[in-house]
Amino acid sequence: MTDRSRSTDRSAEVATLFDGSRLTLARHLAGLRKSDLASRVNKSPTAVAAWEAGAKRPTAATVALLALSLSVDPGFFAVRPDDVAASSTTPHFRSLRSTSQLARDQAFAYGQLAVDIAGSLERHVEFPELDLPNFPVATDHRDLEGPEEAARLVRERWEMDDGPAGHLVRLLENHGILVVFSPAQAASVDAYSFTSRLRPVVVLNPIKRDYYRQRFDVAHELGHLVMHSDAEPGGRTVEDQAHRFASELLMPAAEIQSLLPSAMGSNAWRTLAKLKEQWGVSMQALLFRARQLGRLGDVSYRNAVTTISSRGWRRDEPGLVSAIEQPSLMPRAVELLVQEGIDEDLLVEQCRVPHELFRTVVSRRPDTSSGDPNSRSPRGDEQSGGRVVSLLGRDTLVFDRSRGPIEQR
Repeated sequence: MTDRSRSTDRSAEVATLFDGSRLTLARHLAGLRKSDLASRVNKSPTAVAAWEAGAKRPTAATVALLALSLSVDPGFFAVRPDDVAASSTTPHFRSLRSTSQLARDQAFAYGQLAVDIAGSLERHVEFPELDLPNFPVATDHRDLEGPEEAARLVRERWEMDDGPAGHLVRLLENHGILVVFSPAQAASVDAYSFTSRLRPVVVLNPIKRDYYRQRFDVAHELGHLVMHSDAEPGGRTVEDQAHRFASELLMPAAEIQSLLPSAMGSNAWRTLAKLKEQWGVSMQALLFRARQLGRLGDVSYRNAVTTISSRGWRRDEPGLVSAIEQPSLMPRAVELLVQEGIDEDLLVEQCRVPHELFRTVVSRRPDTSSGDPNSRSPRGDEQSGGRVVSLLGRDTLVFDRSRGPIEQR
């Protein structure tokens, strides 16, 4: 049987088992609006909306055309054991104004795909049982101690030792939380997180290669998962609470307050550099904590921040640790399965995702092939070009409005 006939048979099967939410997922991963996809397959946006809503099912020929247009196997659209989209909460993005809706939809779709892949791997490998404390904090009272209490609860519940927190990514994974890096093409979106009926997930920025800042990102996103399951994402109060949670988790007030400088004299910077290495946080985070806990006044804090800026440390502080923390839960699962004779190709077939995207999700290291570590926006920055780069393959399809995709190059 030829590849073309196999693809035709697969499209006929999928037409019967077609799941509109999978089309939505693929469209979001490709960074397309309904109208964009409609023009690619020479159909109306209304038709695309009907397929995605489940009101209508596409024909086998249309399924094949959709798969070709989106650079996925037709099997991607077949119904899955769990509807990840329906069971996921709205993600917590740092700023809703700095990224477009298309970019946020794409990032959310990537996180959902990571959860779906984890579900497939769990058919073969036992993951840690989920143990995520739930400590809702109201967002209409900014001065209450809720975030700090939530952080102390996590330290107690997870039996964290006094003093500096250890490997944070491993800590989250050991308690059943997925941690993955986003693709380099989507690096304009900062770290984000959301919960689902399967597992919560934290998605880290792939080009923020700073050990100290990454740890704060992980703690910040954990704060959202613990405190904000029902909160509206993106608000200033919600983000401030997640920062306070991260500060208390990484720098407990009872343990670090007396160690922080009370004035920015000649020895203060050496003290900050030493604390940075001991506690695994940036000097900027330590300065903020010193002001927060009343060790530094506002004037001293502002002068210290000005000094950091003048030295070029806002994005590139001096530090001893250059290797960022890496996830190991899904990478190790794949390695174990390969050792047992279940190779990666079989896993990709089971997950029904493009091979390259599967590797990105289960990788220990971030893919920085498309990104510049000194830029927050590699390819596909909406603010500079109004374009979101597809995460579904790197080939370019050329389209004719009357015939659909006519060439792949």
